[in-house]
Amino acid sequence: MLRPDHPALILAPMEGVTDAPMRALQGEIGAFTFAVTEFLRVSIVPIPGKVFRREVPELNRGAATPTGLPVVVQILGGHAGRMAESAATACRAGATAIDINFGCPAPTVNRHDGGASLLRHPERIREIVREVRWAVPPEIPVSAKMRLGWDDAEAVHLNADMATEGGASWITIHARTKVQNYKPPVFWLPIGEVRARIGVPVIANGDIWTLDDFRRCQDMTGCRHYMLGRSALARPELSWQIAKELGLTTQSPPPLDWLRITSRFLYWLDAYGKGSPHYAMVRMKQWLNFAGSFGEFAHFDTLKKIKTEPEFMAELRRLSEPALVAV
Repeated sequence: MLRPDHPALILAPMEGVTDAPMRALQGEIGAFTFAVTEFLRVSIVPIPGKVFRREVPELNRGAATPTGLPVVVQILGGHAGRMAESAATACRAGATAIDINFGCPAPTVNRHDGGASLLRHPERIREIVREVRWAVPPEIPVSAKMRLGWDDAEAVHLNADMATEGGASWITIHARTKVQNYKPPVFWLPIGEVRARIGVPVIANGDIWTLDDFRRCQDMTGCRHYMLGRSALARPELSWQIAKELGLTTQSPPPLDWLRITSRFLYWLDAYGKGSPHYAMVRMKQWLNFAGSFGEFAHFDTLKKIKTEPEFMAELRRLSEPALVAV
């Protein structure tokens, strides 16, 4: 799925954002190599197969979206045995790759021995990755996603070593510590230092908002593999720009038509049984808030006051009429 000698661009897991409808949409409008699911939390019991099939419906169609984007299942937890059993169950349910979350900074998750809390216990990272690696078929890649550290960016070196010793096929590194949460700045240089010395691919992640950001990250890390999160939603053209830069496509981004792509998102929400009027409005506003705050979508302040989907789409149509934005 991820080849060391071939570039890749990955859609990041974002809790409550990159669910199955959004993954399907990004498979349709984006230029990603694969996507990683929102984390499925392993708590006091292993995750049963029916939960994997419900939360990751792509498992019922070869671990890919209806639009052809491959999907990696991400799990989160601190108990190695239960994580391993859950990973094995995911594979029986149809998963073709497993990612382990060592990066989530959410306080609730961290208080319950998950996500970034494991960054303070490097040997446990090795144990969890190793147990998951042993539990799943050898052809199934196991990867790890982490931050630079809990409060010290230098911790990334030991934590990455532990994940690699445990058998990780690749590592994704978000260029902040847990304590930073999502506050600036990002530190890309340590990602490059890790990449230069460990024997598995490293995916660079964090604050790649523009093509210039990507180029700076590339210069500082030397990576061939990159992950986009919030910027993929804020700037739908960005994945195409970066994919072209990486040589993954020769195509230029299609014209940015917010009316069309929001209509397609509504379609995918409905296709996955999430098209209730209230929920659809919440998700649309969530998305366009990203685009207004971090991209160049200029109409969110007008649209956020609208309460019904027909009115919302009618107003978006009116605002879109003067011209499509060419990118």
